[in-house]
Amino acid sequence: MLKTRLLTAAVLIPAFLAVLFLLPEPYWSLLMLVGVLIGLGEWAHMAGFKPAVRYLYIAASAVAGVFFTFWQGPENAFMQEYALYWGLPLAAAFWLFLAPLWLWSRARIQNVYLMMLAGWWIVLPLWLALVSLRAISPWLLLAIMLVVWIADSAAYFAGKRFGKRKLAVNISPGKTWEGVLGALVVVSLYGLALCFAFQLNLLLIVGFWILTIFSIMGDLLESLIKRQAGFKDSGSLLPGHGGILDRVDGLTSSLPIAAFFLHFPLYYQAWMHSA
Repeated sequence: MLKTRLLTAAVLIPAFLAVLFLLPEPYWSLLMLVGVLIGLGEWAHMAGFKPAVRYLYIAASAVAGVFFTFWQGPENAFMQEYALYWGLPLAAAFWLFLAPLWLWSRARIQNVYLMMLAGWWIVLPLWLALVSLRAISPWLLLAIMLVVWIADSAAYFAGKRFGKRKLAVNISPGKTWEGVLGALVVVSLYGLALCFAFQLNLLLIVGFWILTIFSIMGDLLESLIKRQAGFKDSGSLLPGHGGILDRVDGLTSSLPIAAFFLHFPLYYQAWMHSA
């Protein structure tokens, strides 16, 4: 299994780096939309949507995403800013308030409309964050994604070696508090290296801790949905890794939080103007 995971990663990582740095807009947005739509399809499958409902759900999301990406006109910039203005705060509110309650209660939502809304609320802001952060700088997006990838790998190996105290035994029995500690330690070293290399404020490390915690929350929420649906993986697209959501679960929570923080001056100016 580990060999298969490594082989898949050896193919995916160079391909992702190539499109991250070389693919022009709006094709980056379109490619990320394709990945998000696959993730929404996996969500719909785990949620138990009937095939017709699942296809309509994906189709409606695709039409909205393509329209948002390619429609040209004076209103387009306004629409993108409007989506940014509302999408990121709504995502941040979900992960700050609703997701912890969902994980604590382990509620099983059977209403199809609520699960549709939850899928959009969880998965679509990831696309918005990928597009908006890359627009600032591909290097910035990569640095933030590395926080999640490093934390995930460190938690896995630290948990395998030292793990004794279960983090959420009823949701994901393999995760341990020792794994969380290992993730925070290694992420701190990564942040420290960036601070010294680029003369950044050491508070960056605190930001990385926050992103690590949210990435674990995103991982746990996807694990909860899989457990309730009786699935081992969200899909089978990526050999050794499962589905798209299995690879981006930590990003669904951490990237929108990071994007919200980095775009906070936009909200502050709007709030001051309306006051």
